[in-house]
Amino acid sequence: MTERPTACLVLADGTVFYGKGFGATGQTVAELCFNTAMTGYQEIMTDPSYAGQVVTFTFPHIGNTGITAEDDETTDPVAAGMIVKCDPTEPSNWRMEQNLTTWLSARGRIGMGGVDTRRLTRAIRQQGAPHVCLSHDPEGNFDIEAMLKEARAWQGLEGLDLAREVTCAQSYRWDEMRWSWPEGYSKRTGTGPKVVAIDYGAKRNILRCLASAGCDVTVMPASTTAEEILAQNPDGVFLSNGPGDPAATGEYAVPMIRAILEKELPVFGICLGHQMLALALGAKTVKMNHGHHGANHPVKDLETGKVEITSMNHGFTVDSQTLPYDVLETHVSLFDGSNCGIRVKDRPIFSVQHHPEASPGPQDSYYLFERFAAAMATR
Repeated sequence: MTERPTACLVLADGTVFYGKGFGATGQTVAELCFNTAMTGYQEIMTDPSYAGQVVTFTFPHIGNTGITAEDDETTDPVAAGMIVKCDPTEPSNWRMEQNLTTWLSARGRIGMGGVDTRRLTRAIRQQGAPHVCLSHDPEGNFDIEAMLKEARAWQGLEGLDLAREVTCAQSYRWDEMRWSWPEGYSKRTGTGPKVVAIDYGAKRNILRCLASAGCDVTVMPASTTAEEILAQNPDGVFLSNGPGDPAATGEYAVPMIRAILEKELPVFGICLGHQMLALALGAKTVKMNHGHHGANHPVKDLETGKVEITSMNHGFTVDSQTLPYDVLETHVSLFDGSNCGIRVKDRPIFSVQHHPEASPGPQDSYYLFERFAAAMATR
């Protein structure tokens, strides 16, 4: 007797996938993307940049390292759900604190296994990131027509400001540094350049990298004004990663960034922060067909010729053709030639699309944090 499906994924074009549900029960509507990373499923699910998205994992062995609270990029999972090929495997990891299924269930996130993820990934690549409805029902009762209507009615990420939903509620100090053996996480001590990090959905490891580079970090909410930032008397300003459409978040973020740029302070941006710095400098952003999500993306530094293996997670990109004359393109993706970095001529203002904190390479791009710290020290 064939086991009855307990999970269902309905794409807005009418395609239906059935599988085995795990984690929380219920239903969610989101954009569907795929991630090619072989490790880090917990960090991916807790990355605020995945707000409004269900993630298809192309690597089949998800769940094999369990869940460790130290590895969360934020307090709770932010991705709406996960799609995997095989049912989550039993974890084998000396640091593990609980298994993936229990964690997802407790945190209200839906998982679906038993899916042909190669076919699903191919559909995403060919047709673009679709709007989907994902449901987990232990009884296997699914109203396909209703789910299809929900998928088609969902507004999508274009024009959507999600930074306000994932940002911190109030300012706080950060002094935890990167994990290292055998002590784990340690605290930064002593003085250092004062950095205000604007939280559009900041990953904790970015803040750790800033602290490890010697920075005295104060994290402030996404809607913080330039006046409030300057009142901290910072030596530099960091613009974090985050979810949603950069043009929508830019409605309030771009005026703030432009005011900061007038003060000649060093500025460093990553991911959404990169896109909004570009907007503030006069460039434009566009929605990508299926985005870049993975830990194996080759990026070329046009100024040194070096190729870095990077981690990426973005569905929008800076249109390099719209960069003003005094803004240089510094990095490009070797997959599709899309923009991956910029800097302002003769000023310590730069940003990258990829994630130098996520240990791809594993440290190919860490120099960017040291460059930011050096720019503040020079100033």
